[in-house]
Amino acid sequence: MPVKTIALGSDRAAKIMAVRASIARIAAIDSGWSEATVVARSVTTSLPAMPMTDWQLMQGARERALAARDSLKSRRLEADIYVGLEGGFHSISIEGEWHTFLRGWAYATNGQRSAFGAAPSISVPAAIVKDVVDGRRELGLVIDEVTGGHDVRSRQGAWGVLSRDLVTRSMSFELALIAAFAPFYNPKLYS
Repeated sequence: MPVKTIALGSDRAAKIMAVRASIARIAAIDSGWSEATVVARSVTTSLPAMPMTDWQLMQGARERALAARDSLKSRRLEADIYVGLEGGFHSISIEGEWHTFLRGWAYATNGQRSAFGAAPSISVPAAIVKDVVDGRRELGLVIDEVTGGHDVRSRQGAWGVLSRDLVTRSMSFELALIAAFAPFYNPKLYS
């Protein structure tokens, strides 16, 4: 089935770029995706601005996809697939030592089929974790201060800062999207 429209529950440049890049990668193996366009909608979720667990990240991604669907339906529009992306922290204790990772989750649904996909994880330096967690601040603001930049999350994001631009925010979300889209471009295995 051709995919014509993908609705994204965000209007952030890095997330839009990730959806477009994942579409291009999938179109290379499935021509039904070659004409897909992205409709981006600014939406809100019920979760904190800085998600701190995988559950919050997954729930945020799901809420964003469903809010994009609702936004389009309120205008009597629809898409083939609705997508949400959410990034934040996930911490885990291993042998008494806490490790905090920057992670991202994608959720994709067409109303009948849905799937999650995860981005890779990267360790977050303790000083940044402290500023975010103890200071109850969004990572984007802390990264702006650390780099002396402005709105870094709309460009390379914390991923780019932490990896010296070997992996950007958009690239990390692209991988999560490819995973979440798998049931749509590889339906024989997911039926």
